[in-house]
Amino acid sequence: MDAATVKALLQSHLKDCQFQVQGEGDHYDITAVGALFDGLRPVKKQQLVYAALSEHIADGRIHAVNIRTYTPDEWQALQSS
Repeated sequence: MDAATVKALLQSHLKDCQFQVQGEGDHYDITAVGALFDGLRPVKKQQLVYAALSEHIADGRIHAVNIRTYTPDEWQALQSS
């Protein structure tokens, strides 16, 4: 599995988000930006991303993920600082 495949999986499950995926093998860093994260607790945000990858985590193709989630406003503020 590669970063492009992980990104495609995420995009197919969370269509209203933008993703940056880095990593290789079975370890990935994921940044997700989407309005669907607005008002959600951090755990719920991560659960949405994990759900898109759950099959691949369960069978071992993905072992570790580091997830950062942002609303579009949070992402814009982060890029401006």
